Amino acid sequence: MTKSKTTTVPALSGEQSLNRYLAEIRKFPVLTAEQEYMLAKRYQEHEDPEAAAQLVSSHLRLVAKIAMGYRGYGLPVADLISEGNVGLMQGVKKFEPDRGFRLATYAMWWIKASIQEFILRSWSLVKMGTTAAQKKLFFNLRRMKKQLEAYEDSDLTPEDVTKIATDLGVPEQEVINMNRRMMMGGDASLNVSLRGDEEGAGEWQDWLADDRPLQDETVADAEESRLRMEMLGQAMESLNPRERHILTERRLTEKPQTLEELSQAYDVSRERIRQIEVRAFEKLQKAMQRIAGERLLPGIA
Repeated sequence: MTKSKTTTVPALSGEQSLNRYLAEIRKFPVLTAEQEYMLAKRYQEHEDPEAAAQLVSSHLRLVAKIAMGYRGYGLPVADLISEGNVGLMQGVKKFEPDRGFRLATYAMWWIKASIQEFILRSWSLVKMGTTAAQKKLFFNLRRMKKQLEAYEDSDLTPEDVTKIATDLGVPEQEVINMNRRMMMGGDASLNVSLRGDEEGAGEWQDWLADDRPLQDETVADAEESRLRMEMLGQAMESLNPRERHILTERRLTEKPQTLEELSQAYDVSRERIRQIEVRAFEKLQKAMQRIAGERLLPGIA
């Protein structure tokens, strides 16, 4: 009887081996939905380590892709990928294939959470008791500064501070403090040559960016979109017919109706329509959060 080949996950020991690692993980095949289901069932029912290894290896490219999105925090990309791989393994361990969605959709929550926690620990910004709002600010500040065309290494204008604080729902002083902390942290340049000053050696960013769409990432995006639509439909059932109609006409159509048009249709004031819309939206958000917790994140506190 021939022994089956054991799947070996490539090692990532530092930035020097990053290019080799990225080349190695591209060799692992993307699993079909049926292959993924059968492997997940084998691991779930028999704790088969080979099944787990195949599930992990087929999603290493997804981890690398997600980790690249966090490379602006001045931390080694190899470390970000390693932490993401830890999250992937946790996702594989807790994945329940009979729930009807793909592993990539579920595992990306664990991958992102693991990478974010590592970044926060490394920056020494988060202690026990740090609020969710502060974490949200930390991971969105750079993106918002870019949108506002603010300089990365300078203080924000009062107008920009107000805009960011309002959009993220945090105090303006927290925006100022976080921006200054992040300015002090600095970023590692991706334009550094792979081999010092050697001409033609290439730069790190040449390895960090791959514009080709990943099949597993495409599957994850499509699956997540489908799940969100399903959850939205389920959450809409928590609204009464009037709330559902008003919210749909105000927020879920390409050409929203005005408050005036809906007030005439229901023979109430525009303010009353606005109140119903706000209340319906709050109910919808709570229902979506509850459904997401039940369907996507069983076991995640």
